[in-house]
Order: sequence, then C-alpha cells, then structure tokens
Amino acid sequence: MLFPFVPPPRIQGRPMVLGHRGASAEAPENTLAAFRLAMERGADGVELDVWRCATGELVVAHDDDLQRVGGSSLVLRKAPLSALRAVDVGAWKGERFRGERVPLLGEVLEAVASGVVNIELKSARFRLPDVALARGVARLLRELKAEERAFVSSFDFRLVAAFRDAAPRVATGLLFEQGPVWRGRVGLAAAILRPSAFNPELALVTPARVERWARGARGVFVYTVDAPEDLARLCALGVTGLYANDPAAAREAVRRATGL
Repeated sequence: MLFPFVPPPRIQGRPMVLGHRGASAEAPENTLAAFRLAMERGADGVELDVWRCATGELVVAHDDDLQRVGGSSLVLRKAPLSALRAVDVGAWKGERFRGERVPLLGEVLEAVASGVVNIELKSARFRLPDVALARGVARLLRELKAEERAFVSSFDFRLVAAFRDAAPRVATGLLFEQGPVWRGRVGLAAAILRPSAFNPELALVTPARVERWARGARGVFVYTVDAPEDLARLCALGVTGLYANDPAAAREAVRRATGL
C-alpha cells in the first residue's frame, strides 16, 4: 500500500511551539493542568504520550509505570483505569497541583480544543507493539472530529505503520535519537510510510540534515528545546516546530528571533 503524503502542521514564518508533555517545566507533566497551562502560556499546541491500559482506555502518561510521577508501581498496560485514576500524579510538582489524575486522551483533546495535539504512541521495550493502541487512537480522532489538528508520532515505527493503515490522512512523524543505525532505519521507514515529518532529538540537528529532512514539503520537529541559544539556532535553520518544557519562554525566544 502506498500511503498518501499528508502535510505537517505548520505556521508560516516561524517554528510551531509545542508544550512538551504540556507546560512541564511548571506543571506536572502529561496532566490536564499542564496542557491547559501550555495553551495559556502561548503554545501552539501540546505533545503527549499515550498508552492503552488493561481495560482498553487510552491513557496519557510518559513512563510505563506511575512510580516517578505518582509513587506507584502500577504498570499502565497491566492496570485497570480505575486503579490508575486513584493515583495522584500532580502533588509531586507542588501542592497547587494535588489531585491531578492520569487523563484520558479524549479529555486532553477536549481541553486543548484550539491547538495541535501531538500524540506519541508508546511502546514497551522488547515487546511486540500494541497495534490496538494505534487503531484506538485513529478511531478516537475520527469520533471526536480531531483528525485535522492531530499529529501522531512514535519511536516504534511499527506503530506508525499501524496508525497510517488505520488513519492514512492524519499527519504523522518519525521520532528518533542518536544511535548506531538511526540513518538507515529512519530512511527505510520514511520511504515506506511517507510521514509528514521527521522528529529528531536536538543533538542530531545540523543545517545539512534539516535541509535534507525538509525536502518534499516534509516538516522537521525537534525535541526537547529550552536553551535560548538552541531556540535561536533552530529559528535560523527554519525548522517547522519544536518541543519545549517551558513554552512561554520558547514562544518569546521565537518571537525575538523571527518577529512573529
């Protein structure tokens, strides 16, 4: 099957600023509080991570368990939604966030009604990909009529393939980092999947690579960027978007660099 190319989300004249796990420098990551705050701080959208829990719901969290953000050893893919929702995932970031719970993807899409939502499909290391996760996200985007403002990515290119098969007209990105075989792996996946964008880590970004990655109207979205000098450099390189833990500071740096 030849997948159709879908243009990436884009803002003319400047990089798009996406709150990395929301406004995670200030608020507890991957919570409704963090996503709402990112939009209040001027982000163009948010980035989040999604798993399918044991009872089938699409839940938003980065790690495969809640130990770091909630002090709980519950593994997301093995725990029912009721158990996950009982864990406070906000108090670790401050008293004002006490009571924040693991959100459902649908709740985030409703809370961030006016911005781009970059959904990272999560995959446990050394396990088969959860293809039902990719299909479930595709189905939810259709049901909520959110396909046009969604941007779906993953480090596990098998999940990108499953999502493209289920939702061929939604923008997608290939996430990747430094490693011994990233060039061949990313090149092969791009040829097969025809993603909307490449999503490299900051350490991989050079002028020549950005020029190459951006060919054919493809986007370049870089993670994770907070240092002012890095933000200015990426603006000068003309990247399509960037992920920032502090979207307010990133947005101001972009404004200074581009006038927009």
